[in-house]
Amino acid sequence: MSEVVTLRQNDAVPQGAAPFLAFATALRQGGFPVAPEQTQSFLAAIGLLGPTSIMDIRQSAVAIFGPAPERREAFDAIFDSVFLGRSFAAPAEGAPEDLPNAYDGGEYELLPDADEEEPSGEDATSAERLNARALETASDEDVIRHVRRRGAQALPRRMSRRTRTGKGKLADARQAFRDMLRRDGEISALPTRVRRQRQRRVLMLIDVSGSMKAGTDGRLQLAHALVQAGERVEVFTLGTRLTRVTRALRHRDRDQALALASGLVADWDGGTRLGEALQTFLSVPRFAAFARGALTIIVSDGLERGGPEALTSAATKLRGLSWGLLWLSPLASDPAYRPETQAMAAIMPMLDRLGDGGSVGALADEILTFAKSAA
Repeated sequence: MSEVVTLRQNDAVPQGAAPFLAFATALRQGGFPVAPEQTQSFLAAIGLLGPTSIMDIRQSAVAIFGPAPERREAFDAIFDSVFLGRSFAAPAEGAPEDLPNAYDGGEYELLPDADEEEPSGEDATSAERLNARALETASDEDVIRHVRRRGAQALPRRMSRRTRTGKGKLADARQAFRDMLRRDGEISALPTRVRRQRQRRVLMLIDVSGSMKAGTDGRLQLAHALVQAGERVEVFTLGTRLTRVTRALRHRDRDQALALASGLVADWDGGTRLGEALQTFLSVPRFAAFARGALTIIVSDGLERGGPEALTSAATKLRGLSWGLLWLSPLASDPAYRPETQAMAAIMPMLDRLGDGGSVGALADEILTFAKSAA
């Protein structure tokens, strides 16, 4: 007879059970009714089945949580996000600006014909083009090594609640009593403590749309170097979808990390729904928490086809959450560059800096210099 173990609130959660508990939490945040008994049954079912594939886990989840047919797509999206690290598709709502190839009937041709497609990817589009891509790993080696070696010291830091022995303003009562016991109740100087410092979270949002594809490989290499150097670095890709690639980039081997990231992202070199993708990021509480008190870095040219409202609203919320908001654009490599789109012009007052994102070296210099000067 099988035995079901119930976890009490004060019990340590086994590492293997963490994703399943996180899935139940994500369902609640997504508006699905989840009772504690269902979570316990889900854990018990996984333990009894001893699943050999992700399909077994998915079928168990559907059987126990019972999503309504009309919400099955949202249920599967949450499941894929928690267990597979897959992306959320950014909605294409509102009236887009300047969409190409408008028909007389008012509809738009989102995917251009093969003979009309711009192979260089220099034109922004709202088309969702799902592509696979193999990321190169042989460029800007000196810059990447420098970031991995010096990034930990250069990234911004903040005061922690934890303290350590040192010359500060906080009295160290415990050490004072130890000294008194050793000296028969006498104490010559009051020992003090100082607050420790820890690295701020770094959030990097990388545009992988067609208009940015010329430097995508180098940007992902730099992101991998930052993840390896930093304590808490989160990386997402933006295009027509939002994809978290942090887990893939945590692998120390760069080739393996980039290969895993390449498999996660489905919208390489496609269209641009920058505002909607950022709105999707902020709508997921777990993701939005990554921006709280963080140095937020957006790497994008800002040339999206959607209206300015979504991007302006998202930038306003990011500014409120973040310690610093840095926008790096390849267009800013020209000293005479001035934002001309409505959305970019509207968010300029919210940015701490609009910097040069034209090369891996420029990106690394902007990030490390800003972090050091603003710390």
